[in-house]
Amino acid sequence: MNTTGSPAEAPEACQQLAASGHSQLIVLHYNHSGRLLGRAEPEDGGLGVLRGLFVAVSSLVVLENLLVLAAIVTRMRSRRWVYYCLVNITLSDLLTGLAYLVNVLMSGPQTFHLAPASWFLREGVLFMSLAASTFSLLFTAGERFATMVRPVAESGNTKRGRVLGFIGLCWLLAALLGLLPLLGWNCVCAFQRCSSLLPLYSKAYILFCVVIFACILATITVLYGAIFRVVRANGQKASRHPVRRKARRLLNTVLMILVAFVVCWGPLFGLLLADIFGSNVWAQEYLRGMDWILALAVLNSAINPLIYSFRSREVCRAVLGFLCCGCLRLGLRGPGDCLARAAEAHSGASTTDSSLRPRDSFRGSRSLSFRMREPLTSISSVRSV
Repeated sequence: MNTTGSPAEAPEACQQLAASGHSQLIVLHYNHSGRLLGRAEPEDGGLGVLRGLFVAVSSLVVLENLLVLAAIVTRMRSRRWVYYCLVNITLSDLLTGLAYLVNVLMSGPQTFHLAPASWFLREGVLFMSLAASTFSLLFTAGERFATMVRPVAESGNTKRGRVLGFIGLCWLLAALLGLLPLLGWNCVCAFQRCSSLLPLYSKAYILFCVVIFACILATITVLYGAIFRVVRANGQKASRHPVRRKARRLLNTVLMILVAFVVCWGPLFGLLLADIFGSNVWAQEYLRGMDWILALAVLNSAINPLIYSFRSREVCRAVLGFLCCGCLRLGLRGPGDCLARAAEAHSGASTTDSSLRPRDSFRGSRSLSFRMREPLTSISSVRSV
């Protein structure tokens, strides 16, 4: 595309555009980053198959988490601390899907009609939702570790209050992290400090986010690694075959959690680091067309419900009962076993048939001087998280 002049040569004009909140500021930054190379005009951004795929991914994330959230809220009677953790994870993943859907629909030609504040809000809400999702995973891993490896006696109300307080803290930190560029940590008119992938974001801010997310990943890995060792040790001590089988399943779940997180987030970390430490010329040459990597990170929010929710029998019954009841209200009668399962879900939603109940079997093989305060229910298990 034909440029309107080098932005670096007209700082006064750039500052005037920034002060007035004009959308031409977006064009200047995208032009400097090389994101407009190959386009005849900024508006030449069509929908295309790739963006359609991104819309499909975000729609899958939204529908899947909406289903799980509705099932948990309406069908599960338990209000233990893990219930709030599951609701928090599902809600943050639902927001991630919605934010990414809005981001995709407002990208392309619409990008160059946005005011700078709207652009920062579009990207910031997506950063916030991704941060809320990872903070939720970290908090849940910490609670799993505290409950299973380092149990502390406390009343149910105290536990619930502490969990709700930490959930509120997760959302507060996520909102702050996502909105920092809108609040002033950006590179408006300071083009040499700008990212090539996110042309109005400062490389320093992106590095800060990468460090935060990398620390979260490392902490989650350490916590689940500790849980892994405990479960494996107790499984080896168990003399009964069913207990060993449940232990293996718990270990498989822990591995699924770690592998899914690393596979989905690892490429995004690598891409952002390449953007931060590579030159602008190198980034313009090699980092174009990498939007699918962000879609892969968002896809983690579709995998989370499968691991954190559907691996719990209690949540599975809640989802199945929710779906069957919906079909019955519409006058649709499914297979007999579906109706039977729906009835079972309605009558046994609060049962303690748990993916962490193997812990109760392990308890006899552990020489512990302390006493576990709470019975371990299905969604309080490693297998459900």
